[in-house]
Amino acid sequence: MSKKIKQAQAALETLTVYRGLLRDRVVSAYYRLLERLAAGSLSVAEFCRDYCHFYYLLLEEAGDVSFSEYLAEKILFAENAFSRACEREKPGVHLMQAAERDFGSLKLAALLSARELKEAAISLLSPEPEERKIVLELPEWPRKDTALPENVEKLADFYARCGTGEFARFSGFIWQRTKNGGELCGIKSIDPVRFSDLIGYEKQHRKVIENTLQFLDGYPANNVLLYGDRGTGKSSTVKALLNDYVHLGLRMIELPRKYLDDLPQVIALISGRPQKFIIFIDDLSFTDSDETFTGVKAFLEGSLTSRPQNVLIYATSNRRHLVKENFAERSAGYADGDDEVRAGETVEEKLSLADRFGLAVYYINPDRHGYLEIVEGLARRRGLQIPKEELHREAINWEMRQNGRSPRTARQFIDWLEGRLKFQSGAETKKNGNI
Repeated sequence: MSKKIKQAQAALETLTVYRGLLRDRVVSAYYRLLERLAAGSLSVAEFCRDYCHFYYLLLEEAGDVSFSEYLAEKILFAENAFSRACEREKPGVHLMQAAERDFGSLKLAALLSARELKEAAISLLSPEPEERKIVLELPEWPRKDTALPENVEKLADFYARCGTGEFARFSGFIWQRTKNGGELCGIKSIDPVRFSDLIGYEKQHRKVIENTLQFLDGYPANNVLLYGDRGTGKSSTVKALLNDYVHLGLRMIELPRKYLDDLPQVIALISGRPQKFIIFIDDLSFTDSDETFTGVKAFLEGSLTSRPQNVLIYATSNRRHLVKENFAERSAGYADGDDEVRAGETVEEKLSLADRFGLAVYYINPDRHGYLEIVEGLARRRGLQIPKEELHREAINWEMRQNGRSPRTARQFIDWLEGRLKFQSGAETKKNGNI
């Protein structure tokens, strides 16, 4: 048994391509346990401490899974010379051989069971009966020998299809500021909306989808501005793109309005990646004193640096021209005594921002007929049993009391109606059950 432990420890020690895994705190704790066992330089109490510390970290990081399952995930989403080469092109012979050797080493180390580690400790340390009992009763993590990919060729194929690192693990990201600048944070729970969930606005959807498919197929495509009335599904349209076309290599990054100055940092992180990225800016607008719009404008068109071919900006706004403009400001360039000599040019500069989006798609609130069509469609999809006349009457009363007619108002009404109907049904069931 001690020979098997030493082999597993040596296998981890000789990692090259995947050596970065040794910095992972779970893998590092596992390696330390093997290292001290192989050297026989620990007491029973120290073995129990190292063993339990490793298991604690495994539970904290991954829950009730086997170590091989944990390691398989780390291997799949590793970013190293081999995975990056597979992502872009076929890796060279020597790199492939190094990865193959590492893969075998990781498999050897991962398939040691908790029972085998405890038996090795007993064999090496010859504990007293009470200590032996303590070791044998230590909790064990599950064992799953099939968690790892079959071979390094399968692994290379995964990298080629899905990418590497966080861009393989997540499809959606949000940019967050940190003390070191900023970082992309993967979104674990993406809004699941799809185009099949959206009722109405087929023409708008078709324009956005066609542009996106051109982009994903490698053809020229435009940055997109979705503008118009609030609650009409502009943001839902963009989010539906990710859910419907992630299988074609689409990734999406939400860039909060307050962090627009960080756009060059975001571009630097994703430029040259094989995936196609849509940078999503929701509710884009600027005050008349806001200077951050110049950075966005430079990216859209006019910067000396060419725009990466794998990046587009999709923005939503309630304003067509994005920048707040006053009547006084509009006439400033023509008024005597104005402080700015070329104020009219400033106005034009602001208004030109929206024109830099190659495709502008207009969303307008539906009329009553369109609103009721949306309500009917949502009610059908949720299987709500209610007479059409009553549905229409309640829907009209709702929109008059709430925020007017819009797809958002229709969805909020259906949420309320579904809850009410189910509550009434449940109350009736309880009442009948108590009789």
